[in-house]
Amino acid sequence: MRSHIFQHVPFEGPGSIEPWLRAAGHNITRTPFFIGGSTLPAISDIDSLIVMGGPMSANDEQLFPWLAQEKAFIRRAIDDGKPVLGICLGAQLIASAMGARVYPNPTREIGWFPIHGCTVPGANNFSFPSSVNVFHWHGETFDLPSGAIHLASSDVCRLQAFQLGTSVIGLQFHLETTPASARDIVTHCSAELTPDDHVQDAATLLSASPECYRTINHLMGEILAYLLASNSCKT
Repeated sequence: MRSHIFQHVPFEGPGSIEPWLRAAGHNITRTPFFIGGSTLPAISDIDSLIVMGGPMSANDEQLFPWLAQEKAFIRRAIDDGKPVLGICLGAQLIASAMGARVYPNPTREIGWFPIHGCTVPGANNFSFPSSVNVFHWHGETFDLPSGAIHLASSDVCRLQAFQLGTSVIGLQFHLETTPASARDIVTHCSAELTPDDHVQDAATLLSASPECYRTINHLMGEILAYLLASNSCKT
């Protein structure tokens, strides 16, 4: 399969997603929107799309004109039945592309906090554990796109994950995070670590055990397998 990555800033890359894709034999291409003149691929040249996070808002089209083109491409990929995974900003871009509203969440959520699965295991959708500690870095939320299934919530953000059909999943949180990528985002976005009930300081955030990363990276692999393996016959 040919997997394409939309990356918005250099310090929010695919993390554990890239080695998973390579191990599964995927050819990886990417559009780095942070580099001027980046172009979108032909929709026929990709089999799946992964949309990463970033510090901008999905509503910032005047500041970042390429957001409108990106959302149009995401909508076309979804309409074509391509597997699409969105992470943080990526999930918000999927929601916006599908006509849902994106807006500030009442509370920022930055650090390691639990999410709770909302669906019944065994159904024809991806099922999250009843509770699992994951890595968050977001201040916005969104309405559930029409026809989507609500997959997960947290104590301060109701819509943490959703699914459209069997081909599209959006995650507010970062299951792809590795120790290196956690250090990168802390380095570049440390100004956001102002004290709050659901904002951890840098030392706490970076003190997560290796087991924390293994858990979220394994869950990321399960989502990729669900999206890509179950949809491979369509491409």
